[in-house]
Amino acid sequence: MEERQQPPLIIKKKKRKHEAHHGGAWKVAYADFVTAMMAFFLVMWLLAMVAPQKRANMAEYFKNYSIFKETGSSFMTGTSQVLRQADQGFKQAAQDTSRGSGGGSLSSEDLVRKLKRVIEEKLKSVKNQVLVDIVEGGVRVQIIDAQGNMMFPLGSAEPTEKAREILRLMAENMGGVQNRIAIEGHTDAAPFKSAQTTNWELSTARASAARRELEKNGIVSSQIARVVGYADQELFVPEDPRDPRNRRISLILLQTKATAPL
Repeated sequence: MEERQQPPLIIKKKKRKHEAHHGGAWKVAYADFVTAMMAFFLVMWLLAMVAPQKRANMAEYFKNYSIFKETGSSFMTGTSQVLRQADQGFKQAAQDTSRGSGGGSLSSEDLVRKLKRVIEEKLKSVKNQVLVDIVEGGVRVQIIDAQGNMMFPLGSAEPTEKAREILRLMAENMGGVQNRIAIEGHTDAAPFKSAQTTNWELSTARASAARRELEKNGIVSSQIARVVGYADQELFVPEDPRDPRNRRISLILLQTKATAPL
C-alpha cells in the first residue's frame, strides 16, 4: 500500500507591535524633555545675570499684561518700554558674560567708559593729564605734560614716577582685551641745542620707554602693534607749539577688524 503523504506544515509567526517599533517613542519624549530643560536653565541663567531693577521691570510686565481686557497695563500701552528694558538687560548680560569668559574684544565705547572710570577712581590727582577719546582706528589714551608736572624730564626719555604709575595702571586695564596697542611719542617745538639729538630721536625714545613700562607690567610684546615718534609734527596745542601739553605719549587701542565672510 502506498503511504499517504502529509501536507507540509506552515507556521506563521505574528509580530507584536512593540517589537516593530523597538521602543522609539520614549526617545522622542526624552529628547523633548532635554530640550525643555536646556531652555529652562538658559532662562534661569539669563535672569541671574540681569540687574535686580530690570528683573523687577520684567516681572511687573508679566504681572499686569492681559490679552483679554483693555484696562490696566498691556503690551500695546505703557509696558512695551518695560519689555524693551528687560530685553536690553538680557542682551547686555549675555555680552558681559561672553567677554568675561573669553577676554574678547570690547567695543570702542566700552573701552572708553572702562578707562575713564579707572582714571577717575585711581588717578584723581592727574586725571586732567590722562585723556581718553575715540579716534579713527581705535581708542586713544593721551598722557600729557602740564606746567610743573611733567611725565618726562626735559630732554630725557626716562619716565617720572607719576608716568610709571599711569603706565602701570593702563597696562593692567589693557592687557585683558584682544586689541593691539600702538604707542606714539610727541614733543613740543622747542629745538635742542645739541645737533646730535633732535625731537625725532627724543619722541621715539619716549615711546619706546613707554613700551618697556607696559611690558614690565604685563602687556605681552605680541600685543604691541607699533612704536613711533612724531617729534613736533602733531601738536596737541597747535596755536602754541611750545605749550607743555604738546609733550605727550599716546596709547591707541586699535579696533579689531572683522573677518570677511567666505
